[in-house]
Amino acid sequence: MPRTTARLMLRPPKAEDLARLFAIYGDPATNQFNPAGPLADIQQAETLLAGWLRHWSENGYGQWAITTGEAPEHVIGFGGIALYNYLDVERLNLGYRFDAAAWGKGYATELGTTALAFAFNELEAEQVFALVRPNHLASIGVLEKIGMQRFGELDDVPGQPQSLVYIARRT
Repeated sequence: MPRTTARLMLRPPKAEDLARLFAIYGDPATNQFNPAGPLADIQQAETLLAGWLRHWSENGYGQWAITTGEAPEHVIGFGGIALYNYLDVERLNLGYRFDAAAWGKGYATELGTTALAFAFNELEAEQVFALVRPNHLASIGVLEKIGMQRFGELDDVPGQPQSLVYIARRT
């Protein structure tokens, strides 16, 4: 059940994506705003991927593996809509992480727009949230460009500035 945008192909992740997941989530560049830092080993990537596959199995949606139409075999990132715990509250969350080589091309905006449309039109969600570190200006710009509005803050990382919480509401 892949879906396409103007330039992207979005599909459920699969076991064969493990190496790309580790390459992207294990890269210090893609984690410069992540207080947890990059994944340290392939076992952490396996655990993350297993959680995504379980989410797909239980809910019928989740994080997509993202490729371009020009190179559909090469995963450039992961992202989409999934249930995520905001401390003790489960929320529908928009998240994404792209390979550094894919930055600055508008892919996050394209993914975010498609993910919100999916959440509102297909899942019939009333609202979608996103978490962003306060110094991650590029991601804040993406969230605002796709129509999300700052909603509040979440003290989710002890000893660090609070994450910003953004929301989009179904219209």
